[in-house]
Amino acid sequence: MHRKRSFINKYKGTHMLSLGFLVLGISCIIWALFQIYSHSVPVSAPAILKKEQYETIALPTVTEDIITNEILYPIRPTIGENIGNLTIPAINQVIPIFHGTDEDELKKGIGHFSGSVLPGESDNSVLSGHRDTVFRELGQLQIKDQLIVNTSAGIFTYEIKDIKIVGSDDKTIITPTNHSVLTVTTCYPFDYIGYAPDRYILIADLVARE
Repeated sequence: MHRKRSFINKYKGTHMLSLGFLVLGISCIIWALFQIYSHSVPVSAPAILKKEQYETIALPTVTEDIITNEILYPIRPTIGENIGNLTIPAINQVIPIFHGTDEDELKKGIGHFSGSVLPGESDNSVLSGHRDTVFRELGQLQIKDQLIVNTSAGIFTYEIKDIKIVGSDDKTIITPTNHSVLTVTTCYPFDYIGYAPDRYILIADLVARE
């Protein structure tokens, strides 16, 4: 009986030792696989992906022509800078364009709304001017008349496709577009004395570039 118990205890000890080695071996394999995985997939990968997605969405930075993927303006203008001129053949006018729409810019010529793209770029470029100075003859223009913008990026010819009058608080004139559009705005009525209640809007599509 004593020998039998000794044999059973010895068997149990051997069995527990084997089980321990087995658990240790499995643990080593799991640890090795974890190390391989952690080195092949950086922990920071999800953060990088989110950053790239954010930058892609934010890039409507308006510096590229979507159609040609060409950067038209490598250097963006500063407020008050002369960025070119607007030629209106139908009324025989050539007017300088300045970046910004504060009174300092509007006293010198046409103001380019800095929150919009630059002329020639694929979106809505917005120009503003006073009705009693640079744009006092704007009401003479008709559908299909041309608006030609000359900048450092080239000569861009737009054709008027729509003329409308909106309230002074109407924000649709700065709505983004999926192609190159020039929106020209001034106060209305043209002969109004004091702060005019409406805005006269010309909307033109890009039809040629030189």
